[in-house]
Amino acid sequence: MPIDDQPPITRYRWLDALRGLGATAVLLEHMTYRFLPDVRPTWFNLGNYGVLVFFLVSGYIIPASLERRGDVRAFWIGRVFRLYPLYVLTIVIVLAMASIAPLRKNIDLVGHITMLMEVTGSWAFTEPMWTLSYEMVFYILVTALFVAGVHRRSGLFALAFGLLSVLVAFAMPTRGLLGGPVVPVVVLAVLLAGLGGVLFGSGRVRTAGAVILGTLAIALVVVGSRVPWQGAMVLAVMFTGTVIHRWERGQGSGIWPVLGVAFLICLTPFMKPVTVNGMANLMTVALAGGTFCLFYALRGRHLPYGLAWLGLISYSVYMLHMPLLRLFFFVAGDPLRFPVVVQLGLGLGVLAAVCGVSWLTYRFVELPMQRVGRRLAKGRPAVPSPPRDRITIG
Repeated sequence: MPIDDQPPITRYRWLDALRGLGATAVLLEHMTYRFLPDVRPTWFNLGNYGVLVFFLVSGYIIPASLERRGDVRAFWIGRVFRLYPLYVLTIVIVLAMASIAPLRKNIDLVGHITMLMEVTGSWAFTEPMWTLSYEMVFYILVTALFVAGVHRRSGLFALAFGLLSVLVAFAMPTRGLLGGPVVPVVVLAVLLAGLGGVLFGSGRVRTAGAVILGTLAIALVVVGSRVPWQGAMVLAVMFTGTVIHRWERGQGSGIWPVLGVAFLICLTPFMKPVTVNGMANLMTVALAGGTFCLFYALRGRHLPYGLAWLGLISYSVYMLHMPLLRLFFFVAGDPLRFPVVVQLGLGLGVLAAVCGVSWLTYRFVELPMQRVGRRLAKGRPAVPSPPRDRITIG
């Protein structure tokens, strides 16, 4: 999963620890289908737990990263050099393994250019990439709000998307409405038009670019998400992270929107048959929120280096673990045919291998490209921040 592109020595150790936990949870979720399935928890969803932790972290730090710079172009330079190098490498690896692990159906290359495949009706090259689509939607929306000068109304946006997730669940079909080869092309064109206006325009052109981006982001979430109510829920969670960041710095009216969002995102699974069980969803949300709060409370204390180290390599772990698991299954076969003790040993070996490969890609792919992005971003003159809006909620 994506992380903030600050230099390692200035980054928040507690956020690294959270990313490490999130990446490990997602990895274990996918491993326990084939290793020790009897230990797989049923009272909550381990993978969704990890993803929710990641989304809270992104919501907490991404708007702060943009506002700290005060320069939209520098922000997007940093994001591109943070996300795309490993993303492209993962796609290359998946393509190279096509003979032993067939590609998923309905993969659209144009959709992958924007990382918006999950909200434009196509499948990703590998399963974990679906969250990148919502990260990208969040970046687009945060950019639009920042340029429009209403970015500090985080509590209002969090509650609005939480309510939208409930409304969409009852008013929309259970599947997204977008699909076909034309949609990703149109989305790419609209995205380029909006970003062009925001990054290179001024005055009314810049404002128009922000309107285009904001409209695109909301439309993709409402009608393009593979599970429409879940797309709005994801944005509610991310803006909840932003609410906490603003509350910490005294920039909002309080922490109360967090409770409203928690209620709303737990409501739908109890009232309508969806892809997750209501009680399991409730426990997953509670655990993710509780974990974030615990590490937030410990943010000024020394945390185990191992967790922070896992956070540094978390994006590589998240992106590469599925291709590596498929390679292992191809070479070693199904682990379920072995006794439990052997499954445990093999699982620990796979964990070590995933972490080792992820460290290499972090060291030789992610870090060098982050440095390039920082150099390019620093070469840009800062632009004035938009005026603060007078009404702030959260």
